[in-house]
Amino acid sequence: MIRCSWCGKDELYVKYHDEEWGVPVFDDKKHFEFMVLESAQAGLSWITILRKREGYRKAYENFDVNLVAEFDEEKVKELMSFDGIIKNEKKIRASINNAKRFIEVQKEFGSFTKYIWSFVNFEPVVNKWNSEAEAPAKSELSERISKDLKKRGFKFLGPVIIYSHLQATGLINDHIMDCFRYTQIEKKSI
Repeated sequence: MIRCSWCGKDELYVKYHDEEWGVPVFDDKKHFEFMVLESAQAGLSWITILRKREGYRKAYENFDVNLVAEFDEEKVKELMSFDGIIKNEKKIRASINNAKRFIEVQKEFGSFTKYIWSFVNFEPVVNKWNSEAEAPAKSELSERISKDLKKRGFKFLGPVIIYSHLQATGLINDHIMDCFRYTQIEKKSI
């Protein structure tokens, strides 16, 4: 069975690749989860974040955006001493800020899902890469979304992080064409 090589042989990474990465997400809670995790990843490897995912789930109230938006200074101090997550105060504060902005987007568009999917006209972008080296770290699309999010007050969500979000949540299918997930996900398009 051929799969994208970036997941290597690590069981957690392979499971993530085979079951989640690139599958279209239409659930706001899942979008918020990936937003928190991907902004935490800045400067780190994705496997580091995957290994801390359960810690984040616990620390971030199972990614309940309304609860995270209410985190206060006391909670920031608690998170800074919690071993299950990346202890970076700027990233923690950004995640709380982003929860508040996320709720604003939900109110404006009816859901974050409608907002983010509108950038691709509610149809996944299906790339045709022969190798992972062809996939960019960012694109015009991720730059446009990042710029819009920044204008709305979001933080730690530059074009590279947003490109990762688009890949993870299936707005972009960046599995290589030989990967067994490429056609499986292609069939899951809206």
